[in-house]
Amino acid sequence: MSLKQDIEMVKEELNSEEKFFEKAVITEKFVKKYKTTMIASVVAIVLIVGANFAYEMNQKNTKDAANATLLELQKDPQNATALARLETLSPAMHDVWLYAQAIVNKDLETLKKLESSKTTLISDLATYESATESKDLKTLEDYALQQDAIYKDLATLQSAVILMDEGKIEQAHEKLSQISIDSSLAAVSKALMHYGVK
Repeated sequence: MSLKQDIEMVKEELNSEEKFFEKAVITEKFVKKYKTTMIASVVAIVLIVGANFAYEMNQKNTKDAANATLLELQKDPQNATALARLETLSPAMHDVWLYAQAIVNKDLETLKKLESSKTTLISDLATYESATESKDLKTLEDYALQQDAIYKDLATLQSAVILMDEGKIEQAHEKLSQISIDSSLAAVSKALMHYGVK
Protein backbone atom coordinates (compact mmCIF):
# COMPACT_ATOMS: atom_id res chain seq x y z
CA MET A 1 0.00 0.00 0.00
CA SER A 2 2.78 2.37 0.76
CA LEU A 3 4.46 1.57 -2.54
CA LYS A 4 1.20 2.29 -4.36
CA GLN A 5 0.94 5.67 -2.65
CA ASP A 6 4.53 6.46 -3.54
CA ILE A 7 3.89 5.59 -7.19
CA GLU A 8 0.77 7.80 -7.23
CA MET A 9 2.71 10.63 -5.63
CA VAL A 10 5.50 10.30 -8.21
CA LYS A 11 2.89 10.25 -11.01
CA GLU A 12 1.29 13.44 -9.68
CA GLU A 13 4.69 15.06 -9.39
CA LEU A 14 5.56 14.08 -12.94
CA ASN A 15 2.19 15.37 -14.18
CA SER A 16 2.70 18.71 -12.46
CA GLU A 17 6.26 18.98 -13.86
CA GLU A 18 4.96 18.05 -17.30
CA LYS A 19 2.29 20.77 -17.04
CA PHE A 20 4.93 23.24 -15.87
CA PHE A 21 7.20 22.46 -18.83
CA GLU A 22 4.24 22.57 -21.19
CA LYS A 23 3.33 26.07 -19.92
CA ALA A 24 6.98 27.12 -20.16
CA VAL A 25 7.11 26.01 -23.80
CA ILE A 26 3.84 27.83 -24.58
CA THR A 27 5.16 30.98 -22.87
CA GLU A 28 8.44 30.73 -24.76
CA LYS A 29 6.60 30.41 -28.06
CA PHE A 30 4.40 33.40 -27.16
CA VAL A 31 7.43 35.52 -26.21
CA LYS A 32 9.28 34.58 -29.41
CA LYS A 33 6.22 35.32 -31.53
CA TYR A 34 5.39 38.70 -29.94
CA LYS A 35 8.87 39.74 -28.80
CA THR A 36 9.17 42.76 -31.12
CA THR A 37 5.61 43.89 -30.35
CA MET A 38 6.24 43.75 -26.60
CA ILE A 39 9.54 45.60 -26.90
CA ALA A 40 7.95 48.21 -29.18
CA SER A 41 5.10 48.66 -26.67
CA VAL A 42 7.51 49.20 -23.77
CA VAL A 43 9.59 51.63 -25.82
CA ALA A 44 6.44 53.51 -26.90
CA ILE A 45 5.24 53.81 -23.30
CA VAL A 46 8.65 55.08 -22.17
CA LEU A 47 8.72 57.60 -25.05
CA ILE A 48 5.17 58.82 -24.33
CA VAL A 49 5.89 59.27 -20.63
CA GLY A 50 9.18 61.03 -21.44
CA ALA A 51 7.58 63.32 -24.02
CA ASN A 52 4.74 64.17 -21.63
CA PHE A 53 7.23 65.02 -18.89
CA ALA A 54 9.28 67.19 -21.29
CA TYR A 55 6.12 68.96 -22.51
CA GLU A 56 4.96 69.72 -18.96
CA MET A 57 8.40 71.03 -18.02
CA ASN A 58 8.44 73.22 -21.14
CA GLN A 59 4.98 74.59 -20.32
CA LYS A 60 6.03 75.32 -16.73
CA ASN A 61 9.22 77.06 -17.86
CA THR A 62 7.27 79.13 -20.40
CA LYS A 63 4.72 80.13 -17.77
CA ASP A 64 7.46 81.06 -15.30
CA ALA A 65 9.25 83.13 -17.96
CA ALA A 66 5.98 84.88 -18.90
CA ASN A 67 5.30 85.72 -15.24
CA ALA A 68 8.83 87.07 -14.81
CA THR A 69 8.40 89.18 -17.95
CA LEU A 70 5.08 90.50 -16.64
CA LEU A 71 6.79 91.55 -13.41
CA GLU A 72 9.40 93.36 -15.52
CA LEU A 73 6.62 95.21 -17.34
CA GLN A 74 4.97 96.19 -14.06
CA LYS A 75 8.21 97.82 -12.99
CA ASP A 76 8.77 99.49 -16.38
CA PRO A 77 5.60 99.63 -18.55
CA GLN A 78 7.55 101.25 -21.42
CA ASN A 79 9.95 98.28 -21.81
CA ALA A 80 9.34 97.32 -25.46
CA THR A 81 11.73 94.35 -25.29
CA ALA A 82 9.84 92.82 -22.38
CA LEU A 83 6.51 93.45 -24.15
CA ALA A 84 7.75 91.66 -27.30
CA ARG A 85 9.05 88.78 -25.17
CA LEU A 86 5.68 88.51 -23.40
CA GLU A 87 3.91 88.35 -26.76
CA THR A 88 6.14 85.44 -27.76
CA LEU A 89 5.79 83.59 -24.45
CA SER A 90 2.07 84.13 -23.88
CA PRO A 91 -0.06 85.97 -26.46
CA ALA A 92 -3.08 85.88 -24.13
CA MET A 93 -1.16 87.48 -21.24
CA HIS A 94 0.26 90.03 -23.71
CA ASP A 95 -3.28 91.03 -24.72
CA VAL A 96 -4.36 91.25 -21.06
CA TRP A 97 -1.41 93.57 -20.37
CA LEU A 98 -2.21 95.77 -23.37
CA TYR A 99 -5.89 95.89 -22.35
CA ALA A 100 -5.05 96.91 -18.78
CA GLN A 101 -2.70 99.63 -20.02
CA ALA A 102 -5.26 100.86 -22.57
CA ILE A 103 -7.92 101.16 -19.85
CA VAL A 104 -5.58 103.03 -17.51
CA ASN A 105 -4.39 105.39 -20.26
CA LYS A 106 -7.78 105.59 -22.04
CA ASP A 107 -5.99 104.51 -25.21
CA LEU A 108 -8.79 104.14 -27.75
CA GLU A 109 -6.42 103.09 -30.54
CA THR A 110 -5.10 100.08 -28.58
CA LEU A 111 -8.64 99.12 -27.56
CA LYS A 112 -9.66 99.12 -31.24
CA LYS A 113 -6.73 96.82 -32.05
CA LEU A 114 -7.65 94.48 -29.20
CA GLU A 115 -11.17 94.04 -30.58
CA SER A 116 -9.67 91.44 -32.91
CA SER A 117 -7.73 89.66 -30.14
CA LYS A 118 -7.72 85.86 -30.24
CA THR A 119 -8.38 85.91 -26.50
CA THR A 120 -12.18 85.98 -26.50
CA LEU A 121 -12.53 87.73 -23.15
CA ILE A 122 -10.16 90.54 -24.14
CA SER A 123 -11.84 90.93 -27.52
CA ASP A 124 -15.24 91.24 -25.83
CA LEU A 125 -14.10 93.70 -23.16
CA ALA A 126 -12.12 95.79 -25.66
CA THR A 127 -15.14 96.06 -27.95
CA TYR A 128 -17.31 97.27 -25.08
CA GLU A 129 -14.73 99.71 -23.70
CA SER A 130 -13.95 101.09 -27.15
CA ALA A 131 -17.64 101.70 -27.91
CA THR A 132 -18.17 103.28 -24.48
CA GLU A 133 -15.13 105.57 -24.71
CA SER A 134 -16.03 106.75 -28.20
CA LYS A 135 -19.77 106.95 -27.33
CA ASP A 136 -20.44 105.00 -30.51
CA LEU A 137 -24.14 104.11 -30.43
CA LYS A 138 -23.98 101.70 -33.38
CA THR A 139 -21.08 99.71 -31.91
CA LEU A 140 -22.78 99.56 -28.51
CA GLU A 141 -25.99 98.29 -30.10
CA ASP A 142 -24.09 95.70 -32.15
CA TYR A 143 -22.23 94.60 -29.03
CA ALA A 144 -25.48 94.25 -27.05
CA LEU A 145 -26.90 92.01 -29.78
CA GLN A 146 -24.05 89.50 -29.43
CA GLN A 147 -25.18 86.26 -27.79
CA ASP A 148 -22.21 85.88 -25.42
CA ALA A 149 -21.52 89.55 -24.69
CA ILE A 150 -20.31 90.00 -21.12
CA TYR A 151 -21.65 93.54 -20.66
CA LYS A 152 -24.75 93.06 -22.82
CA ASP A 153 -27.18 94.86 -20.47
CA LEU A 154 -24.65 97.53 -19.59
CA ALA A 155 -24.16 98.27 -23.30
CA THR A 156 -27.93 98.54 -23.71
CA LEU A 157 -28.07 100.93 -20.75
CA GLN A 158 -25.18 102.97 -22.21
CA SER A 159 -27.05 103.14 -25.53
CA ALA A 160 -30.13 104.45 -23.73
CA VAL A 161 -28.08 107.13 -21.96
CA ILE A 162 -26.56 108.26 -25.28
CA LEU A 163 -30.06 108.42 -26.80
CA MET A 164 -31.26 110.46 -23.78
CA ASP A 165 -28.40 112.91 -24.30
CA GLU A 166 -29.47 113.25 -27.93
CA GLY A 167 -33.07 113.89 -26.87
CA LYS A 168 -34.40 110.65 -28.40
CA ILE A 169 -36.61 109.75 -25.44
CA GLU A 170 -38.81 107.12 -27.11
CA GLN A 171 -35.82 105.24 -28.48
CA ALA A 172 -34.18 105.42 -25.03
CA HIS A 173 -37.36 103.92 -23.48
CA GLU A 174 -37.28 101.16 -26.06
CA LYS A 175 -33.64 100.37 -25.22
CA LEU A 176 -34.31 100.36 -21.49
CA SER A 177 -37.28 98.01 -21.93
CA GLN A 178 -34.92 95.46 -23.53
CA ILE A 179 -33.13 94.93 -20.20
CA SER A 180 -34.49 91.80 -18.52
CA ILE A 181 -36.14 92.06 -15.10
CA ASP A 182 -33.70 89.35 -13.98
CA SER A 183 -30.72 91.56 -14.81
CA SER A 184 -28.72 93.23 -12.07
CA LEU A 185 -29.28 96.48 -14.00
CA ALA A 186 -33.08 96.14 -14.00
CA ALA A 187 -33.48 98.61 -11.09
CA VAL A 188 -31.24 101.17 -12.81
CA SER A 189 -33.18 100.72 -16.05
CA LYS A 190 -36.49 101.18 -14.24
CA ALA A 191 -35.23 104.28 -12.44
CA LEU A 192 -34.00 105.81 -15.72
CA MET A 193 -37.35 105.08 -17.38
CA HIS A 194 -39.25 106.84 -14.61
CA TYR A 195 -36.93 109.64 -13.57
CA GLY A 196 -34.27 110.04 -16.23
CA VAL A 197 -36.30 110.11 -19.41
CA LYS A 198 -39.77 111.60 -19.63
